[in-house]
Amino acid sequence: MTLPRNEYFPDDPEQMPPARRRRAHRLLIPLDVDERAEVLDRLALRTTPTFDFFIFSLLSGAVIGLGLLADAPALLVLGAVLAPLMTPSVGVSLGTVTGSFKLFARSLAALLIGAGLVFAVGALSGLVAQLALVWLPLEFNQLYLHAQISWPNFVVLAFGAVWTAAAVANSGRNAALPSVAQAYVLYVPLVVAGFGLTSGIPHLWPDGLVIYAVYLAWATLLGAVTLAIKGFRPLTLFGYTLGGALTLLGILLLIGISGVGAIFTAQVAVPTPIPTSTATPTPRPTLPPPPTVTATPLPPTLTPTLTLTPIPTPTLTNTPLPSPTPMYALVNDKRDIPYPGAILRAEPGFSGTAITTLLNGTLVQVLETREVDGNLWARVSVPSLGIEGWVIETLLLMATPAPSW
Repeated sequence: MTLPRNEYFPDDPEQMPPARRRRAHRLLIPLDVDERAEVLDRLALRTTPTFDFFIFSLLSGAVIGLGLLADAPALLVLGAVLAPLMTPSVGVSLGTVTGSFKLFARSLAALLIGAGLVFAVGALSGLVAQLALVWLPLEFNQLYLHAQISWPNFVVLAFGAVWTAAAVANSGRNAALPSVAQAYVLYVPLVVAGFGLTSGIPHLWPDGLVIYAVYLAWATLLGAVTLAIKGFRPLTLFGYTLGGALTLLGILLLIGISGVGAIFTAQVAVPTPIPTSTATPTPRPTLPPPPTVTATPLPPTLTPTLTLTPIPTPTLTNTPLPSPTPMYALVNDKRDIPYPGAILRAEPGFSGTAITTLLNGTLVQVLETREVDGNLWARVSVPSLGIEGWVIETLLLMATPAPSW
């Protein structure tokens, strides 16, 4: 970004006169034209990405991908720590609030290139998961956990975006800690999206990519609001137009994640639920009325004698209730992996304890179905092993379909 300079203000703010240096570090940007240009040039220089930004983005994506393969949250945090300073996001916010299209485009391009590197590493991790499925854990809880928008992650993103923008605007503050928080929220869904694209695991692609776009838009909006509070204003009409468009986008995204949009529930592609069978009760037989007593007078006896006329009691026959047709299914994992199959769990849901792994072609009997966390789970019995458990319904191929299913 090129703005007019004043020869009396050096590039290094420490060489400024003490009075002007104090004014440059105040909360609001100085109103003097020359000082304003000096501060904007200095901030544009700080937000310009270097080659290290892309190298550390690649390293961060590799560590996060390893953490997803090992299902280890600690490695995800380590990958965020190794991520570079997210100053290009501040550059996008600065270009938005000042109306500098050149700064906006340059910072956005740097962010997208870094995101592409992180996404590529995630795709490579998905290929590794297919080749090394024998020794890897089959849980992958962290993958599904970061494939949906959550309010705690949104709060962490807001903290990182606001603090990073404020720290970059005040050159005397360190932006390392908030940048780690922002990198964690932005980079982990990117790796998850790449992982799902190459591994074939459902509900990861393109969910992770959509989540990254939502978080990036909000980080830019919150950074622009922070810079506006600190006194930065649009220099041209384009600045007001771009800021208004970004605000409108943020409002639409807020409506989307407040419960109206389906992305907040992590069901971009919602599977069709399978109807469950309903047992029809059989009516019981109706019992006949009890025998009646009639009085018959016998002349010439004065005292009437009661004569009981027995009525034969019907014999009740037990009608057997129709038993439901047993439903059998085959394990049918369509992923292109060395040992496709399904995980048999003790309880429904991805947090259930894994009992064993059923390979493709294993015959099971479906006992019941239950919906947990937006996914349909089936309780099955494995005749060959003599055990019962829960598997996700999408990995079963119904062998004997019935009209009631």
